[in-house]
Amino acid sequence: MADKAAGEVGETVRFIAGVAGVWFFIVTLIFAPFHIPSESMQPSLEVGDRVLVSKWAYGYSRHSLPLGLGYYLPESWNARILGRTPERGDVVVFRNPESRRNLIKRVIGLPGDIITYRDGRLYVNGELVHREPVDTRVYRMHRGPTVEVEVYDEMLPDGASHLIYEQSDVGGLDDAGPYRVPDGHAFVMGDNRDSSTDSRVPPGINGSGGPGYVRLSEIVGRAETVMFTLHRCRDEDGYYCPTGRVWRGL
Repeated sequence: MADKAAGEVGETVRFIAGVAGVWFFIVTLIFAPFHIPSESMQPSLEVGDRVLVSKWAYGYSRHSLPLGLGYYLPESWNARILGRTPERGDVVVFRNPESRRNLIKRVIGLPGDIITYRDGRLYVNGELVHREPVDTRVYRMHRGPTVEVEVYDEMLPDGASHLIYEQSDVGGLDDAGPYRVPDGHAFVMGDNRDSSTDSRVPPGINGSGGPGYVRLSEIVGRAETVMFTLHRCRDEDGYYCPTGRVWRGL
């Protein structure tokens, strides 16, 4: 009986180890899910969205490992294997070395680009980025007051377009830069421009401040789709409440 019980325990342990090994392989090299905790990427991503991130999109570094394990490896292992540079307009998940948290933003500037924000308008390499007004929305923040925003369709220089939110063109980050993106880095911004702490904000002390320029080796992967959401806003008259957030591409 003891031998049989020991054998069953051994089989269970081997099964769990096998499942854990497959999970580790998938979330390190293929796909990994991430959740959206804030409004900084609205309207593309809402609070509570679960996004699927492709881990192979830009190659692999120590930060490709799940659960923050990459921070326990030497910084000299910061090189990327099969490294590729993101395209302008990609939505990426990256590690913030100051706070050791995952962040998600949109790539606006690539190495060598000059990014400027003036009077609420984005300039890339001295060229004004075109935006087309789409709508005006009022929504209730996840933890906070109601907000009224203007919705614009922003068209980046390479032709990629996406929606952004602007509360006004005279906010605290509506005049910033110019920033020259260093080699091996990217400049990222949230689509909710007045509610995003992004590359316009330099790193602070003990995780305060923003991410500043993002090292390409710290990019974990590219967000591909919204799988589902675990949060739903209240359906109130006059307030915007997004729907259809299941297997929706970005």
